Amino acid sequence: MPPGLARGASRRDATAVPPRFVPGASRSFAPEPARRFVPGEASRRPSARGSHRSTSGDGRRFAARIPVLVHTFAALLTLGALAWTLWCGLEERGTALAFGVLIVVGELARWSGGGAAVDREPAPLATAAALAYALLGDNAGQPTHHGVHQVVTVAVAAGLVGCVPHVAAGRGPSLDHMARRVLTVAFAAVCCQPLYNAGKLQEWVGSGPYHALWVVGVLALSALCDAVLAAAMAHARTGWPFGPLLRDELRAMLGIGSAVCATGAVMSLAVTVAGLWALPVFSLPLLLTQLAYRRYAAVRTTYRQTIASLARATEIAGYTPPGHARRVAALSRAVGRELGLSEPDLTVLEYAALMHDIGQLSLVDPVAAGATAALPAEEQRRIALLGGAVVRQTGVPAEVAVVVERQADPYRDQPLPARIVRAANAYDELVREEGPGGPLTALERLRLATGHDYAPEVVESLTRVLSRGTSVLWQRAV
Repeated sequence: MPPGLARGASRRDATAVPPRFVPGASRSFAPEPARRFVPGEASRRPSARGSHRSTSGDGRRFAARIPVLVHTFAALLTLGALAWTLWCGLEERGTALAFGVLIVVGELARWSGGGAAVDREPAPLATAAALAYALLGDNAGQPTHHGVHQVVTVAVAAGLVGCVPHVAAGRGPSLDHMARRVLTVAFAAVCCQPLYNAGKLQEWVGSGPYHALWVVGVLALSALCDAVLAAAMAHARTGWPFGPLLRDELRAMLGIGSAVCATGAVMSLAVTVAGLWALPVFSLPLLLTQLAYRRYAAVRTTYRQTIASLARATEIAGYTPPGHARRVAALSRAVGRELGLSEPDLTVLEYAALMHDIGQLSLVDPVAAGATAALPAEEQRRIALLGGAVVRQTGVPAEVAVVVERQADPYRDQPLPARIVRAANAYDELVREEGPGGPLTALERLRLATGHDYAPEVVESLTRVLSRGTSVLWQRAV
């Protein structure tokens, strides 16, 4: 049972006067009348330190409409570009066909599965080819005359053709990725094509190094717009803080995103000098990079599965209930998202939550229901240190072992991931102990111990996560 919560405490005890966190005082707590937890209520209160501030009702409704607005604008832009192209005709059909074929090849080589690179950009070569066409000026020294409408039309039409096999196999692209690509490519084309066709680009930057810097700058702005769009749509769908989501998107751009932008810039500049024969030559490095990322994602998936299998050792041996580690990991990751942890920190948190009970394998006699909180504090710390020693032998980052080792320390001395694992573990144990109606009672009892055994900001974030329905995902993690 979690520390500070007496076994068999009644619901009347749970509604006693809980401590209240006083901003500005590091260890001062003042009493206030307790309030029974009501799902959805926590999200209307000011958030604790480290979490995002609650927005107004109008702001939340607008944020929820962001995906619809993005999809609608992308669809209208596509229809307008297609109509304009049909009306005016296709300029330089050979050039359009060459870039279209490359986009189709990129879509056919689309990767599937998990991983940050896949979530960020599932079809790198197709995106790079579309951006290169948007930035294209001369073709082997000969001027081109395609405009923004033709760039969008070729990118969308070729992308749809390349997606047909994936759609038939049931793994087609998401609307979010398609809308983001349309808007990003259109933005890059708007920055280049009107100026090039009017002769202003040649007048301002010429065809030397300044032109290359212009291309790189436009790609950087396009990538930034794409990151903002991706973070805004993820924020609208999940309710997670926008700032950490944008930070994760920008960090992901340093991987596959930088390779896509570099390939798009090189293709555009190479075609300007050498012609269309440069396209297959400069597409090979990105294809090899995509293959390397695919293998890396497979290794990471296998690595996580190995850690999850190791965490099940306590369940197989009868030390902890089935599914406990996975439930704690799912809930810890959701709370970490709510508190604004970055993606690398969330990975450390998830691994630590999966392996937080591994030290129980050192016990001769299992603790009832795996609730080590009923043991003396020194015994809890000994088990935590033994668990950290086991974790260090698995080859995971040292930060994971630190979280496992310090989960039994006083919460004020713990790092934030250890505080999260401590609260999520206590919640799972209390829900299992209380039976029907356990979630509400468990949160009440956690709040009763807030400020003494659990960090106030973690408990409040846990409440907000559960009020948004994440408890359903947590229950399915069995």
